[in-house]
Amino acid sequence: MKKIFTVACIATMTILTTQLLAQSQEEMKKWMDYMTPGEMHKALAKSNGKWSEDITMWMAPGAPPATNTATCENEMLLDGRFQHSKHTGTFNGMPFEGHGLVGYDNARKVFQSTWVDNMGTGIMNMEGTYDEATKTLTLKGKSTDPATGNILDVRQTVKFIDDNNQLMEMFTMQNGQEFKSLEIKLTRQM
Repeated sequence: MKKIFTVACIATMTILTTQLLAQSQEEMKKWMDYMTPGEMHKALAKSNGKWSEDITMWMAPGAPPATNTATCENEMLLDGRFQHSKHTGTFNGMPFEGHGLVGYDNARKVFQSTWVDNMGTGIMNMEGTYDEATKTLTLKGKSTDPATGNILDVRQTVKFIDDNNQLMEMFTMQNGQEFKSLEIKLTRQM
């Protein structure tokens, strides 16, 4: 009886160990897939380099636009996992600097974006998807209205016109209505 019990315990331990190893190998593969840059990361990397920006901004629906120019430099970080963008220029005579970080989450199949600049103290986070047919990345998130302290819904689109031209548009919800608050035409510097 003791021998049968011992054999049964060894068989059970062997089965459990095999299942644990199989589960660990499956989990390890998922982790490796999650951490390995893929096609979407390669697509982001195509925007690396220096860009000129022609900026048009609207402070409210129907308000006259303000125009400006700036520059942007994109580079991939952490072995091609994330793209960092540094934007510099002036706004109303003051120096402007903004930083964006964009990545693609392999597990959730979404792009994620974070934005900070020296014109505020908040962090804007957005996420969304890429439409291959229109070559457009659409991100949605939240931003702070500095005048009221309220949280606003925002939507950003980036249309990849060709390898040297992009169009970024930002839409803001105000009083239940979405309006175009920002447009940036990006041209690669040669």
